[in-house]
Formats: sequence, structure tokens, C-alpha cells
Amino acid sequence: MDYSAWLWPECYAVFVTLTSYWETKRDCCAAICLLLLLLTALFSASQTAGSASKTKSKTSWAVVWQPIKLVNGAPVVFWVTPAKRLDSLSGNWLGHDVFFSFDQPSKTWYGIAGISLETKPGAYALQLKGTSGGQNISFERKISVGRAKYPTIAVTVSRQFTEPSPEQLQQINQEKALKQDVLRHFEPAREWAGGFVPPVTARVSDVFGTRRVFNGETKSVHQGLDYAVPQGTTVSALNAGTVLLAQPLFFEGNCIVLDHGQGLLTLYLHLSEFKVKAGEHVARGQEIGLSGGTGRATGPHLHIAVRWEGVYLDPATLLKMRLP
Repeated sequence: MDYSAWLWPECYAVFVTLTSYWETKRDCCAAICLLLLLLTALFSASQTAGSASKTKSKTSWAVVWQPIKLVNGAPVVFWVTPAKRLDSLSGNWLGHDVFFSFDQPSKTWYGIAGISLETKPGAYALQLKGTSGGQNISFERKISVGRAKYPTIAVTVSRQFTEPSPEQLQQINQEKALKQDVLRHFEPAREWAGGFVPPVTARVSDVFGTRRVFNGETKSVHQGLDYAVPQGTTVSALNAGTVLLAQPLFFEGNCIVLDHGQGLLTLYLHLSEFKVKAGEHVARGQEIGLSGGTGRATGPHLHIAVRWEGVYLDPATLLKMRLP
């Protein structure tokens, strides 16, 4: 059912966020609290519309986001109801540009952003700038970020991946320039549409943010999500986009990088086979490859990563978000 027709615009974004939380958590007490919060927002909006406070509502902005609790490493979608009708809206948060699109049913603007793993707990200002009939309008809202708890695991792999030979180091250095060029690519137009879908139907074997200890030495932080799938499992695109890269790499194995526009990329690693090539446009849910165990891998599995404007974000959170 489309609730946007009877919800006040500033409450619709709250509704989207809360229903997303309801579906993922399904905790009775939390659901009741969230329902009360929604009802309070609805009552407040109706009172505002029918009282002297109506004038105040016309000069104020409403900003909500999902997930409700923000932590380092999390993607976030902002829903903005401006004080007046806008022709365009842009933002900046944590030193990154935020691109907004207008959602006609809810009369709100929405945009994806992200919080790096290195971001410390604190309140950070979301700066919004809009245009309306040639007039520039700005607004600022401070948003709190907490600290996430990520696990540590030990992994044993072939020493060639932790102590590569001179020949392998040469290959790694050559690939470094290629990867930097691909990951720096920026396409201002948005290609993604609607929610992001899982690449496979399988158990998650390793989560985002895990500190990876290879052969007793901390080498990296796991900047993606691992699925326990056997060799040859069909891998699908999380959303619509363009293939930036589809080739073998030393660490990543057979790797695909999709550009979804506005600085948002998804990566698919350790594949056994490619089903797309660079330059192709793919649809959400389209087959792009088969899982495998190529590159630095302890066995067959699928590793996916989400990168937004140079920052790696938790794919599991992105997959839970409700987007127009």
C-alpha cells in the first residue's frame, strides 16, 4: 500500500525509516516504541497543520535518516523535507558531497551518504543548500554518530599473499595504479533505483569491519561482506549500474566493479567466471558472474564491498535500506 498519499510529507520519511527497522528487527518492545514515535509524529504534524504553529512549519526543515542509529562504517540515507518547494538540493556531510533526488509521492528529497570506519563518535553537521525560483536557501542539522563494535578473526593463507615474491610485488604494484584509477571514477548521474538486493541467497560467513589477522599478523580490516557459497554459484548485481572493471587481480582474484552513479560502487571478488565485460550496463539482480576462490581466499566464497566516494561501507546495512 502507498502510504504517502495520506501521510504528511515530513512524516512519510519517518514512516519509511521505522518500517525498515520493524522489518529487520521484529522486536516487540522496540516495535511498540517505534509505533508510538510514529503516532506522535503524525499527531504533531496534524496539530501543526491545524493551528497557529502552521506558520512555523512553513519556515522549518525536517531531516530524518536510516538506519536510526548511525555508527562508523555505516551507509545512511537522508530524507529531507525543506521549508519550501525547491528546484534542487545538495548537501555536504563529513567532508563528502551528498546528492539528493526528489521523491514525488512523499514530497521529500533523499540522498545516500556514508560514515568511514575511521570516523570518531560525535555530532557532525549536515549542510544543505537548495535553490527555489533563483533564490539560494541553506540549512544545517547536526547528526550524532556512535562507535560500532567489530570482531577480530585469525586467517591462515598461503605465504605468497602475505610475503609475495619480487615478481608478485611487481604485479601488485601494476594493479595498484589500475585499481586507484577505477576506484576514483566518478559519474554524477544516478544509475541505481530502488532498494539494493543481495547478490546470492546464502549464509553470511564474515561481516564488515572484522579485523583480519593473517598468519598471526594484523594485515587489514575486512571492508566487505562474505557469503558462504560453493564454487559456481550465480552472482547478481546489487543494483543497476555500469561495469567499470571485470578482470583478474592478485589479491581480489576475478573481480567486478559496478558503478551505480553519484560516487557509489559495488565490488564482487574471488569469482570463478565473468558473465559481463567492462562498459556493459547491468540491471538490478542481473547475473554478472559465478562465485569461486580466486585471489587471496581460503576457499570458495563470495566477497562483496560497497564504496561511496572513496569510503568503504557496510553492505549489510545498505541491503536493509528502503529506497524509492
